[in-house]
Amino acid sequence: MMLKIGTRGSKLATTQAGHMRDALIAAGYPAELTIITTPGDVNMSPVERIGVGVFTQALRDAMEKGECDIAVHSFKDLPTAPEERFHLVVPKRSYPFDCLISRDGLKLKELPEGARVGTSAPRRVSQLRAVRPDLDIQPLRGNIDTRMGKVTSGELDAVILAAAGLARIDVLDRATEILDIDVMVPAPAQGALAVECRAADAEIVEALNTLADPLAMAEATAERQVLRTLEAGCTAPVAAYANASGDQMLLVAGVFAEDGSRQLREQLTGPTSEAAALGEKLAQRLLELGAADLMS
Repeated sequence: MMLKIGTRGSKLATTQAGHMRDALIAAGYPAELTIITTPGDVNMSPVERIGVGVFTQALRDAMEKGECDIAVHSFKDLPTAPEERFHLVVPKRSYPFDCLISRDGLKLKELPEGARVGTSAPRRVSQLRAVRPDLDIQPLRGNIDTRMGKVTSGELDAVILAAAGLARIDVLDRATEILDIDVMVPAPAQGALAVECRAADAEIVEALNTLADPLAMAEATAERQVLRTLEAGCTAPVAAYANASGDQMLLVAGVFAEDGSRQLREQLTGPTSEAAALGEKLAQRLLELGAADLMS
C-alpha cells in the first residue's frame, strides 16, 4: 500500500513531510507526498487574526475524507486538546530555539537603537521589548525566503525566525545568532513535528510508530501542557522549553506582557515520565503568580 502524506505546499512544509516520507520508505513503508491547499495559504492576513489552526484543520479534514493517509504538522500549530480520531507521534526534534537574521552580521544586542525588526508572534514581540525596548518591531508574514528577503532588501534590519525551519531547508548558516532561552524562551513544541494518521488504521499506526522519538514526545507534551493549563492559544505570549536528558527533564516557562513591561518566568526539574504533570505543575505556579492577568 502506498501511503499518501498530506502536506501544505510551502518549501518548509514539503521538506518536513519529505523527511517523514523518506523515513517511512527506509522502514519499509512506501510513501508519497500529496499537497493540500489550506485557507491560510491563500489568506495573507496576519496569522494572529486567521489563527494557525486553519493550516492544521485543513490537513486533518483531508485525512478524515481519505484524501491522504498521514498529515505532517508543526506541532506548535495544533490545538492543545487531544484529538481521539487521530494517532499522533513526534519524531526526533530539531532546534527548539529562535534565531536572529540581521544585516551586517549584527547580534541582537549590537543592533542600532531604533532598528526595524520583523516578527508578528506576541510571544517574540513581548520578549524582544523586554530586552530591547528601543527597537521598532514590524509585523511579518510569508514563507522563510520572503521573511529573510526583507533583511536582504534593506526593508528591515533583522527578523526573528524559528531555527528549526531554517535547519530543515538547510539555510541555518544565514542565522546571525541562535537566541539563548535567557533572552527568548521558544514557543511550546517549537521545532517538533506531529505526524498523524486515522486512529482506526492499524497498519498505518504501526508505520507511524517507527518514526516516534520518546524524548521529543515527552518534551513537547510538557511544553504543551503548560499552554493547555494556562488555557492560552498558540498565539498567546506564552513560552515553554523542556530539555529531557534521560529520565530527568528541565522545564522552563514564561508569560509576558506584550509591551515588555512585565514577565513571569519559572522552571522546575522532574521525571521525564511525568511530562504532562510537570507542565501542569509549572503552569499552576505561573497562575498563582498572576499569569492570567498578564495574558489578558
